[in-house]
Amino acid sequence: MVTVRALAVDFGGTLAQPGPSPDGAMVAGALRNLKGTSVPEDFATAFDAVARQTRREDRAHGTQSPFADQLMAAARACAAVIPDPHGATEAVFTAVPDAGILPEAAATLRRLHSDGLVCVLACDTQRPEAVRRRTLRAAGIEDCFEALVLSSTIGVRKPHPYFYNAVLEKARCPAEEVMFVGDMPEKDAIGPHRRGMRAVLISPGSRPDNLPDPVGVIRHFTELPGYLEAL
Repeated sequence: MVTVRALAVDFGGTLAQPGPSPDGAMVAGALRNLKGTSVPEDFATAFDAVARQTRREDRAHGTQSPFADQLMAAARACAAVIPDPHGATEAVFTAVPDAGILPEAAATLRRLHSDGLVCVLACDTQRPEAVRRRTLRAAGIEDCFEALVLSSTIGVRKPHPYFYNAVLEKARCPAEEVMFVGDMPEKDAIGPHRRGMRAVLISPGSRPDNLPDPVGVIRHFTELPGYLEAL
């Protein structure tokens, strides 16, 4: 039996309740407070149109377009002025709250980390790494993670093969020694299993029919220590 030495942990639906995605009105409100930025009334409509098109293209290709690029595309569409799109991105995701990490999930992660498991955060998100780290720090678990693999940083989303390669690079151990845990069957269970990792799906309901037999199912992240002990 191969030992599990590392965990690849999803965020929304696993450690935290899914957080809000900023719409045009939220983005416009955040940008109007930035020095040197000029946002006309029709910016919110322009941003929403750009965001819808970007989501369609990203889902079709497994990519994650930079949020700053979406801001600039919306700005061009309505003659807005955004001199620092990366600073504007930080401002937007500071104004729009990140998902709240569940206290019981945070306590479980700290236990697993203290047991010696290497932990890698592995999630799709529009948020910059600095913002996600701030959320982890506020919950007292930033230091539990050896590394963060975020779609916003590497430019691809699960289940793109490059995403899983990045996870394995950060975990620094063979695929069969990594346990991927998350709540999305295709992204957090089937995809990692195909790449050679172990996987356990968080599913409060019944086991999905299409899961490969080796993939485990638990109802909540707090059940993960018991699942690992039983392997």
